[in-house]
Amino acid sequence: MNDSTALPSWRDTSTRRAIEGFVASVIVGPDAVAEEDRIAVFDNDGTLWAEKPMPTQLHYVVQQWRAAAELAPELAERQPYRAATSGDLAWLGTAIDKHYRGDDSDLNIILQALGGLTDGVSVESYAESVTEFFGSAKHPTSGRPYSEAVYQPMVELLRYLEQNGFTCYIVSGGERDFMRPMTQGNYGIPPERVIGSAFGLSYDAENAVVRYAPSLAFFDDGPEKPVRIWSRIGRRPLFAAGNSNGDMPMLDFARRGPRQGFALLVHHDDDARGDAPYDAGAEKALAAASENEYTVVSVRDDWETVFPSSPPSSAEGP
Repeated sequence: MNDSTALPSWRDTSTRRAIEGFVASVIVGPDAVAEEDRIAVFDNDGTLWAEKPMPTQLHYVVQQWRAAAELAPELAERQPYRAATSGDLAWLGTAIDKHYRGDDSDLNIILQALGGLTDGVSVESYAESVTEFFGSAKHPTSGRPYSEAVYQPMVELLRYLEQNGFTCYIVSGGERDFMRPMTQGNYGIPPERVIGSAFGLSYDAENAVVRYAPSLAFFDDGPEKPVRIWSRIGRRPLFAAGNSNGDMPMLDFARRGPRQGFALLVHHDDDARGDAPYDAGAEKALAAASENEYTVVSVRDDWETVFPSSPPSSAEGP
């Protein structure tokens, strides 16, 4: 239950105590919940690992777009290839922020170009390419391998919940099969417990392989998240963690169930330990946190350590 050594990267603040108190209430007492109903869901980018200056999948596809533009230079005259060839990470990051504000004009350009990269590719070939990327790629601003760009406190939280009978899932707007090759090693979450956006699939009977279609079957963000959770798990989550406006429906789905659940919102407010502070894309969630009863995690105040090897800061928790 409330093992004081289970969350070593969390400071002893009201946030940590709220998490521990909720978990204790799930295990014993009048509101205890059977283990099969202890479902926890976590967003990925910005919740389990760093998402700035751009989500990790965009780093991967930038490399692919750059290679495509080298073969066909005319592509570099339009977005997103122009951003890829010029190194304009700001345009890509802004496209995601605009999405969270309800403007998908640039995101649709990105999604269309994404489909062109995987059309007709087998699922095994794609997995090999992604695995190769994760084997050598580093975060574009910190220089950390992506395995060290995870948020250590959130990985500890996954283990803590599992130790208390929860089954944890990743539920992300990121593309499902891009995440699957890395979730076991980075988070201890097997591929069958990864829910995300997905391209259409078809079966090539002649070669006995599954291949990707040229467009997304669905984009797992906003109100789509509860739909995909239910279609994949068949249970309402009891615990949900996110960091953006697009996570609000998932947080509410957990919080407002028949048995009141727990909603955790990560706030990136630390400018001292390599996790650039930002509110862009999370303005609505932060503004509604009190009314919606989200427990807000302050990266600055609630986490003793941010990344696996980062030193603790001198900031004092509340």
